[in-house]
Amino acid sequence: MSRGNHHGPPTVRKLSRGLSNYLTPWQTMVITLLYLYVARNLGKLIGLECPEPLANLYSRSYFRATWVTTAMDAGFWSAMRIRRKWLRDLASMAFTVYYLIAAEQADEKVRKVRGMITVDHLRVSWNKGTTPYLKFIQNLTRPRLMRYPPRALRIPRPPHSDYKGPVHAWLYFDGPLSELKNHTKLVLDVPGGGYVAMSPRSHDDKLIGWAGKTGLPVLSLDYRKAPEFPYPYALNECFDVYRTIVASRGRCVGMSGDTTPRIVLTGDSAGGNLATGLMVMIIESGSTDQRQFLGQTALPIPDGLVLTYPSLDMNIGSWMSDEQMSLIKDRRMRKTNKNILRRKDMHYTLAAGTPLQSEDDDYFSHQNGTSPPPTADVVAGNTALPSISPLEQPPPTPIPIQNDARRSSGSHHYEPLKTRLAMSSMISYVNDRILSPEMMRAMIILYIGPHNRPDFTQDYLLSPILAPDTILSQFPKTYFLTGERDPLVDDTVIFAGRLRRAKHAKDVVEVALIPGTSHGFFQFVSAFPEGWKHIFRCARWIDTIFAETEQKDLSHQLLSPGGNLSRADGFGNKRRGESSGEEDIGLEISMSSSRKGKAREIEKEEQRRKKEKIIREEMDRRRTSKQNGMSKRQKSMVSLASTEDLLGRRMLGLAGPLTGRGDGGDVDL
Repeated sequence: MSRGNHHGPPTVRKLSRGLSNYLTPWQTMVITLLYLYVARNLGKLIGLECPEPLANLYSRSYFRATWVTTAMDAGFWSAMRIRRKWLRDLASMAFTVYYLIAAEQADEKVRKVRGMITVDHLRVSWNKGTTPYLKFIQNLTRPRLMRYPPRALRIPRPPHSDYKGPVHAWLYFDGPLSELKNHTKLVLDVPGGGYVAMSPRSHDDKLIGWAGKTGLPVLSLDYRKAPEFPYPYALNECFDVYRTIVASRGRCVGMSGDTTPRIVLTGDSAGGNLATGLMVMIIESGSTDQRQFLGQTALPIPDGLVLTYPSLDMNIGSWMSDEQMSLIKDRRMRKTNKNILRRKDMHYTLAAGTPLQSEDDDYFSHQNGTSPPPTADVVAGNTALPSISPLEQPPPTPIPIQNDARRSSGSHHYEPLKTRLAMSSMISYVNDRILSPEMMRAMIILYIGPHNRPDFTQDYLLSPILAPDTILSQFPKTYFLTGERDPLVDDTVIFAGRLRRAKHAKDVVEVALIPGTSHGFFQFVSAFPEGWKHIFRCARWIDTIFAETEQKDLSHQLLSPGGNLSRADGFGNKRRGESSGEEDIGLEISMSSSRKGKAREIEKEEQRRKKEKIIREEMDRRRTSKQNGMSKRQKSMVSLASTEDLLGRRMLGLAGPLTGRGDGGDVDL
């Protein structure tokens, strides 16, 4: 081979001389590369390759956004080991461009990394929006909503707090700090980030949109992150900030301090968990036992709560308790299971719960008088079965109705039970591109820490979905916004249903399900422009909450006896021993029995109508005086009136590719 001609065999040389008369070297290289691409992607080009399954699960715009975010994750994870920051940022963008073209390689890399994901991978993925290049792109695509940049603040702790260091926060306000003295309303935001990453600057689009649209100051907390500060450190930080704002009457953020500011709580993803837990702690602070224990006064309840794709339940699987681990902790097997015990002692891992007897076994035991077969613990020699909490109890087995022929024959066969096919969103959307089960497991492990042993069936500060009805009945007006294909959507719907049931009303909760979308769409509105519509929707909800509260206070003031102000507190709650104007009017009407009384009743009615007219005129004047005005909430074209409709939407999402049916509009519950 080394002794032959350097230009190849005679046949190749002859073919090369012939082609050189028709093709240049550049054309030859392009044709060669094109041939290699066609040979590798022949099935995709001629339509023989199977379609991407997530393309049928998401809407077209959201799927395109997830394609971009997947490429960015793969690119940033490829460059995360480079030490110099400027070179790492530049290489991250270069690798992202490559993975935008090689989408299959991006999916494969992301899948492998998520299989054994670490806190460094989570932080690199979710903090990538703060890199200078992506920041520049976001500033170009973001609407001009604020003239003033965000300001960094430090909120001091209250005197009786267990912690001493201040809490860092960012203030988003479209105006000079001197104008804050004219404001008595505040939006307190708890940003998400899986409890381990993302400062408020990673949520600039959302926070700038709210501050620009509402004209109100938005305070976003930069709470300490896990695993350095595990549960409940971040929750206590949020509670301390709320106590400081109330105690200082807003002076800690630049307000005048004349009155206690009205507050709306907001939170997304993990921040939704913290915001809901904060609401629970505020409500609990009003109980007598809690005040005596903490030595503090009751805190006023915020005017409203706005949650975006919140994480409300930490019990995403079957966490093994110490009682359930008694089998592998047996002394006789302790040496054999030493490595297993070491891993489970330092980490929480997903594991199947203790097997329960089936419905058939329960039925046969009643019918035939026989006991069900022993469970795994009994066979292993552990006679004490683990206790099951009421939330884990299986539903009671219905006794089937048998006809006369089967009853006379004594056959043990019975009529099949009519069941409904229902599937958890965790299982339905297990292949989600934004929030995978491995990521949820890692976030919970890091947030709880290796030394805490919480009860996942009772700790409602960790899982607010477990909060008792006595607390839920005191929740203010609550709005939910989440994607219909979000793995956490079931928790949102369940929690909203519990709020409605606890408060015995439907207008106290509003749930908006966005079809064809999943989790975290506020974080990449540059790639998902439809997200701006939902950001502005939340801004309208915030305005609505404050407007309704103003209307209630104005009604109490103008309808009070003699036109005097009804001595209500700063949060619309009447003090004990005082009555509103509506109650006084009803009492006077019931006491009128003579003609003079009727004349007085007519006079009172005319005065009431005049006051109502003044209220309407005052509210119209306040609405028109706002800088941006109040936008009417757009009603959805589709509404879910029952759980059957919700399950129908779920089944349509799962079986949509089979039936060929499309999605509807936004869904409001």
